[in-house]
Amino acid sequence: MLQQLINHSTDLKKLLDEGYQIEVNGGYLLVHQIPFVNTNCQIQYGTIVTILNLATPDKVGAPPDHTVYFKGDAPCDTEGNELTAIINNSNATQLTDLILVNHYLSSKPKTGNYPDYYEKIHTYAEIISSYAKAIDSSVSAKPGMLKAVYSGTTVFQYPDINSAKAEIEYLNRKFKNQKIAIIGVGGTGSYILDLVSKTPVMEIHIYDNDVFQINNAFRAPGAIPIDKFETGNELKKVRYFRDIYSRMHSGIFSHDEYVTMENIHTFNDYDFVFICVDSNKVRCLIVDQLLTFGVSFIDVGLGVDKVDDSLLGTVRVTLASKDMSTHLNNRIGSADNEENEYKTNIQIAELNSLNAAMAVIKWKKTIGYYQDLKEEYNTLYFTNTGKVINEDFKA
Repeated sequence: MLQQLINHSTDLKKLLDEGYQIEVNGGYLLVHQIPFVNTNCQIQYGTIVTILNLATPDKVGAPPDHTVYFKGDAPCDTEGNELTAIINNSNATQLTDLILVNHYLSSKPKTGNYPDYYEKIHTYAEIISSYAKAIDSSVSAKPGMLKAVYSGTTVFQYPDINSAKAEIEYLNRKFKNQKIAIIGVGGTGSYILDLVSKTPVMEIHIYDNDVFQINNAFRAPGAIPIDKFETGNELKKVRYFRDIYSRMHSGIFSHDEYVTMENIHTFNDYDFVFICVDSNKVRCLIVDQLLTFGVSFIDVGLGVDKVDDSLLGTVRVTLASKDMSTHLNNRIGSADNEENEYKTNIQIAELNSLNAAMAVIKWKKTIGYYQDLKEEYNTLYFTNTGKVINEDFKA
């Protein structure tokens, strides 16, 4: 991927050809071996770091702004005076797990922004290194190694530029090496897959043996092409969604099967499970075994009833872990009502997606991605009142 990125981006190729030592790490471009003068008038080497903006997965666009970060001591002039003209602040910032920068620099061109990454990096490199060159003319910001490095392992097919722009990529460490399972990829489960696939968890396993039917298309993310229904072959949900989301996340595995006592033992290997099934008997089986394994999970529920000439919707998200599960008896049924065979199962896309969003937010709270002050284990939302009720708090 790196070679394609350089080949298709003339500004990156020019940096490399001129001898700059460049590295692409997630959503950042790093340029190493930049000579600078420290406060003791000594020559040292630092790294310029900037957000990498992609126009396409294999071509960079214009830099999003005129600023950069600097990794190293504060760059100074030949007298050891800090370059306050370009140092905006000297707050240490953790951009990723491995990238800790020390300074935020700002040198705005007359046009307001740099046209490409060559002009941006070259300008900062010249400003910073000029004082080092004044002390020792042999030093250079272009060591001439003619090597580009792609670092930072990722499960994404292209860099997570969104997290880099928001300066929250370092939080992605909370997803590291996680293996997630989603049982049922119907209305709510498919939206959960959509959201979880945009996190850098190591693996996502989806379980369902149902066929994707036309009615499913009206409560699933995106729009399924009509020709998918015209092939004459049964389209399995897990295979369809695996193919779609593997375009973005490389760690998606489909399991064309229902979860039963014969295969539930495999769930002992997962870090977290989302349960998105309609049958209470199946739900009860899964819940009992996950509690035995000590695997945390979220069970989702959605109910829609006709009230006169409108609808009443209720959305439920229930968390359980080895630390707390006594509340489940009041939240999750253990038997199926035979009358359900004759009852219409109403599901609407906005409620499915809301149910999924609430579940994923709660999961992210459990791993510390979002702040969680209440630590509730059950949440209900009602469409008719707009109320969100949190219950079953951790002792």
